[in-house]
Amino acid sequence: MNIAHEGMNMNQAFISAADLGRALARGDFTAEALVTAMLTRIHKYDPQLNAFVEVYAESAVAAARESDIRRSRDQVKSLLDGVPFAAKDLFDVKGHATLAGSKATSGTIATRSANAIQRLLDKGMVLVGKTHTVEFAYGSWGTNPSSKTPINPRDALMPRVPGGSSSGSGVAVAAGLVPVALGTDTGGSVRTPAALCGVIGMKTSLGLVGRGGVQPLAFLFDIVGPMTRSVEDAALVLASLQGEDPEDPSTFGVPQHDPVNDLEKGVAGLVLRHPTMADLAAAEPGILARFRQTLDELRAMGALIEEKPLPRPLETYASLTANMTTVEAWGRYRTLVEQENSLVDPEIAKRMSRGATMGVADYLGYLEQRRMMQIEFDGYLAGADAFLLPSSPITAKPLEGIHDTPAPFGIFTRLANLMDLASISIPMGDVENLPSGLQIVVRRFADPMALRVARALEVHRGGLFLAPSHY
Repeated sequence: MNIAHEGMNMNQAFISAADLGRALARGDFTAEALVTAMLTRIHKYDPQLNAFVEVYAESAVAAARESDIRRSRDQVKSLLDGVPFAAKDLFDVKGHATLAGSKATSGTIATRSANAIQRLLDKGMVLVGKTHTVEFAYGSWGTNPSSKTPINPRDALMPRVPGGSSSGSGVAVAAGLVPVALGTDTGGSVRTPAALCGVIGMKTSLGLVGRGGVQPLAFLFDIVGPMTRSVEDAALVLASLQGEDPEDPSTFGVPQHDPVNDLEKGVAGLVLRHPTMADLAAAEPGILARFRQTLDELRAMGALIEEKPLPRPLETYASLTANMTTVEAWGRYRTLVEQENSLVDPEIAKRMSRGATMGVADYLGYLEQRRMMQIEFDGYLAGADAFLLPSSPITAKPLEGIHDTPAPFGIFTRLANLMDLASISIPMGDVENLPSGLQIVVRRFADPMALRVARALEVHRGGLFLAPSHY
């Protein structure tokens, strides 16, 4: 695996972040050689994929050299020291503008980096650039006419949606441009691109990872989460990200648990609950078939699989989440939408403008509905270690003409945001050669349990991620 002398071939491009860290520790190649090879891949493939808004080639190589110097002095900061990563264009990066996928933003240069980015930099990881997002993170197809729409790398013949809003991050990880990327999730914005692109995406517990320096959509629901190609990588990155953030009160006093500790404990004896197939009727038949197969696998691995009807239709949770998000989004961005000759994409403006019809009384009513649903759903989860359902009801659809079409993804993902739960989406298996995702949902701050179940499936299958053969 001589990246320094042979360049990075396809197999090397899809090595996990943890294995890259181990290879660096063995001296198989230097961090500078690794980052240079990644930048070469980005230069070669990103013009087709549109994953990146900006690439920080010069500073990334300089940071990699610093990592190599630390390693030569036995001062390595972590297993991931020298490993590259990218971040969605909602995260502030010192010295760069945060545009949030919009032509309407001012482009003010950040004076410091977001909490999540700084935490990874403090572990020695190397930031190679920012990735595209849906404008203001307000959409789940992953399209962005105001900037660029990333192209799902899993189909070489047909341009397909990547899923959003963390679209560029999902594409970058799936296409082997970086092993790790940061995203945000308000109603599924990490899990949807993870499912459609065939990678791992985590909706962390609110308060576990600080949101300082991240441009919000709906602060009530927004979280920061990693996107990776292995469960181990997700656990390692989460361990690096978690902790108090002076700019995010939700993190104050939150206990920290190492998500790596219980990763290999398996699922034997765990109670894994799932809705009825009638509850999941919005899913395509191929998705449901994959879901049933996965339940059978987990049962064979020793898990206790329980079916239990949901207290309410998934659409009810999705609708309430959408209404609350709209109120917050309108309150935050209305001045940009209402400006004469506004540069906000008309479809995004239309979605946000629904918030103009909702007042304080409406929002307070939504909060009360949410409180009652949370109590009710906690009872539904009683006695279960995790709750399972597909991440998306569909696979990635062709890109052409889809931007103005209603997207169905939130039906399966918004529940976790509304209920303040944690969730991870992992590849569940292909449906007609396109990825599908399994969602493992757990109570707030039980993130290590979601990773444990995901890891058990990963070990059982000999891996979850399937690299696209053409990148």
